[in-house]
Amino acid sequence: MSGSKTTDGAFFEDFRLGQTIVHATPRTVTEGDVALHTALYGSRFAVQSSRTLAAAIGLPGAPLDDWLVFHIVFGKTVPDISRNAVANLGYADGRFGRPVYPGDTLRAVSEVIGLRESAKGDAGVVHVRSVGINQYDEEVLSYVRWVLVRKRVLDAPPPAPVAPELPAHVPVDALVVPDGVDLRGYDTTLSGSTALWDDYDVGERIDHVDGVTIEEADHMLATRLWQNTARVHFDLHAARGGRFGRRLVYGGHVISLARALSFNGLANAFKVAALNAGRHVAPVFAGDTIYAWSEVVARDALPGRADLGALRLRTVAAKDHPCGDFPDRDAKGAPHPAVVLDLDTTVLMPRRI
Repeated sequence: MSGSKTTDGAFFEDFRLGQTIVHATPRTVTEGDVALHTALYGSRFAVQSSRTLAAAIGLPGAPLDDWLVFHIVFGKTVPDISRNAVANLGYADGRFGRPVYPGDTLRAVSEVIGLRESAKGDAGVVHVRSVGINQYDEEVLSYVRWVLVRKRVLDAPPPAPVAPELPAHVPVDALVVPDGVDLRGYDTTLSGSTALWDDYDVGERIDHVDGVTIEEADHMLATRLWQNTARVHFDLHAARGGRFGRRLVYGGHVISLARALSFNGLANAFKVAALNAGRHVAPVFAGDTIYAWSEVVARDALPGRADLGALRLRTVAAKDHPCGDFPDRDAKGAPHPAVVLDLDTTVLMPRRI
């Protein structure tokens, strides 16, 4: 019998504009996933930590951390999209939909919405919109990302370049507030802070103060937990022959660390509603210590809601550089050498009633 039963993943020339990819291995989320997520990142947001507090605001239980949902959906897409990636370049138009609870089963589908060969001709940028769906066919997450993917055959003819049009941010009226949520029962004595939506000013910068050093065991556990098969994260033998000579930390691992650190200053940001934009500015390796700071970009009331509002935040993570001086960009717009993540999100927060 001839033919291979294994795959080395998709290369740039394998993608087609408009292609729909149904990703393998739906995953039923368990309490164990939640516990491991807490062990990895130490997140303390009260709604995700306490069934009692979640019930007090109208939820049927403590939902999964929104970035845990992202990691699971993202992991489903990696074998088909970014197993042969050089780098994950950016995100846009991310929308968190239905909350996810232990016992839910998640699957993912992606559509190729943009293709462009790189200037060197040895790789190309692939834009995809990926959607996470639960067992009831309800959308739990939708986002766009673009990835630099190696070519298998260097002289393969490039496709006509297509770049999708993407919004600068998710509109406020498109943000999803979970059904039944009523923040009049939100208890700030249990949440960790009395600072509510009303207390933040546009332009305000918040140093999240603490730092977390990434261990090899941490990021490798995360890579396996999210079933992420990108070689740059898990295969040290292959990585030794690459540009950096070592494994890269999965970028989502840094996002979750920044989110957990943001509790110090944003403890009542009980839900991430949108991933407006973001990019991994520089690589992160085991041994790096991650710090973070956030800037309030916008403060928006939600139509028909007096109990909660939306804060649009720009969160910047830096390695081996505490963020009391808010490392950012220089006069020419180049990133500070310590910056590794630049993320634009919208979070939901209780209002003072």
